[in-house]
Amino acid sequence: MQLLFVYSAARNYHYVLEKSTARKEAAYRPRVTLIIPCKGLDARFHSNIQSFFEQDYEDYRLFFVVENERDPAYRELQALKAQVNGRSHAAEIRTLVAGPSQASSQKIFNLLYAYRQVPEDTEVLAFADSDVHVQPDWLARLVRSLRRPRCGATTGYRWFVPLDNNLATLAMSAINGAVAQFLGNNPFNHAWGGSMAIRIENFRRLGIPEVWSNTLSDDLSLSRAVKRAGLKVIFVPECLVASFESTTWARLFEFGRRQFLITRVYAPWTWRLGLLSSLGSVAGFWGGAAVAIYAASHHTDHVLLCSAIPCLFLAGQLIRAVLRQLTAGQVLKTHVLRLFPAAMADILGCWLWSIVLLVLMISSAFGRTIRWRGIRYKLISPTQTVILDGVAPSSANP
Repeated sequence: MQLLFVYSAARNYHYVLEKSTARKEAAYRPRVTLIIPCKGLDARFHSNIQSFFEQDYEDYRLFFVVENERDPAYRELQALKAQVNGRSHAAEIRTLVAGPSQASSQKIFNLLYAYRQVPEDTEVLAFADSDVHVQPDWLARLVRSLRRPRCGATTGYRWFVPLDNNLATLAMSAINGAVAQFLGNNPFNHAWGGSMAIRIENFRRLGIPEVWSNTLSDDLSLSRAVKRAGLKVIFVPECLVASFESTTWARLFEFGRRQFLITRVYAPWTWRLGLLSSLGSVAGFWGGAAVAIYAASHHTDHVLLCSAIPCLFLAGQLIRAVLRQLTAGQVLKTHVLRLFPAAMADILGCWLWSIVLLVLMISSAFGRTIRWRGIRYKLISPTQTVILDGVAPSSANP
């Protein structure tokens, strides 16, 4: 199992290198409407939003959407829009107010509200989150792969760039990196809502508006619909985006449990594979170490063989950590210096983060209630979500 995971990580890393060194493809510039739901002020909010204004893409439309005008994000968006003053390539920049949701998550309610305002000539819908910072060519690269045969949607993924090098923040970056490492040129990809695109004809044909009307997860529900139609979710490595964060252990465990619980409900086989791999890594290394110590203390004839087992598991974890950090360095070159402490922490502490990851996976096996951006939800099924309560937005957490 360890060898298979190492092979998969190496294969995905090779895919990243191939994409980054490939010849420049012919331009594909369909009419795009980019929708960004906002709630509260994320870390580096101004810089993140500015990066969407500065896309090297002609004539795209940029729709921000909030729940209400009392959200601090609304005022900041209006101020930032005024500062652009024609310097953006965006043909239209709008800040929409969706109102409160009654059935789906607030994020999805915002997305659907914005979708209903999309002009008729739109060919592609792109989605992003307000807590990510994108490169100028992000939108062009995200859209380009939609031309590929049987492509249902394209996706990038986030990479947490620590604002503080405390242990909890470094753990979040390492664990998120381990999840990102599963994305590549394979049929197991899932779209991630903070960096994804879909042709509007597929969005409608697959019934995504109806799918979203009573659900919580935008990306996993979209992935289910795409795959059920026999189409692919294509990972675009260049669309790996930076998310600047500083967290605490309490917030890390809330975030991790929420993410894995959503995965358990919407993609149970993916969740089970993740639990199996996490459990195998921890049990293989620590169980193998215990057996090796027992063999040495009892002077058995198989000390070397028993000692090789935990070494194999540790070597597998180290190789995967090195490969994922090389991936981040290859794509997020402008953030390499800030990523260096996180990279070293991931490589040297991979044996520790595997335990934290397993604890998060196990915690997500129980219950169906989560809190997301100040609102509590109960996940009944992939097609039914109950809103339990909510609070007014202030500053946003991951």
